[in-house]
Amino acid sequence: MSAVVEVSNVTKVYGAGETAVHALRGISLSIEQGEFVAIMGASGSGKSTLMNILGCLDIPTEGEYRIRDLDVAELDEEQLSVVRSQLIGFVFQSFNLIPRTSALSNVELPLAYQGLSRNERRDRAQKALAAVGLSDRGSHEPHELSGGQQQRVAIARALVTRPAMVLADEPTGALDTQSTKEILELLHQINATGSTVIVITHEEEVARAAKRMIRLRDGLVVEDVKWAA
Repeated sequence: MSAVVEVSNVTKVYGAGETAVHALRGISLSIEQGEFVAIMGASGSGKSTLMNILGCLDIPTEGEYRIRDLDVAELDEEQLSVVRSQLIGFVFQSFNLIPRTSALSNVELPLAYQGLSRNERRDRAQKALAAVGLSDRGSHEPHELSGGQQQRVAIARALVTRPAMVLADEPTGALDTQSTKEILELLHQINATGSTVIVITHEEEVARAAKRMIRLRDGLVVEDVKWAA
C-alpha cells in the first residue's frame, strides 16, 4: 500500500503571545491507500483543526502535510483548490446540499469544475447515486428526502470525482440510530472498493465502525489502534 496522507510533526497555533491557542502540538501520522480511519476526540481535542488541514482548508503553523506525495505548503491557492476538488471528497454533518436543486444536479456539481461534458457529468452522477442506493431519487430535491437520504446524496457527491480519499466530518451527527447504521454500512461498502475513508467523530460507536482509530487529546495523538479483523 502507498500513503494517501503523510502528516509530520504538524503544529497549529491560532493567535500569538499569552492568548495563543495551540490547537495541534506536533501531530505525526500516515494513512495508507484503502484504510478506513476514524479520528476521534472530544471538543477541543484538535480533531476539527486536523480535519481542516487534511482537507487542505487550512495549513499548519509548522510541520509538513503531504497528500498523494504533494507537499501542501508548496501549493498556491489555485492549486489547493484543484487538490480539494479532485483528490478529496467531503461529507459534512449538515449535508450542505443546494436547496431547490435536484439530487442529481447536486451530485453533478463538483464535475462542473473539471471540464467534463454535460452527458459525462450526468452519467457519472447517475452512477454515483446508484452506488448509494438512490438511483430512483435523482429528481427529488433535498426537502423531499429524509436525513439519511440527504446524507447519501452528499456521499454520492463526494464520490463522483473519484477522489483519493473521502473525508467525512461527523457524517452521522444529524441522523437517527437507523440512519446512522445505514450510513456507516455505506462507508464500509465504499471502503471495500478500495477507497480511503477518514471519519472525524466524537462518538465511540462511529469510531468502532472504522478499522483504525486515532484518538486526539489536547492537540496530541494519544492512541492509534487497528481493530482485529
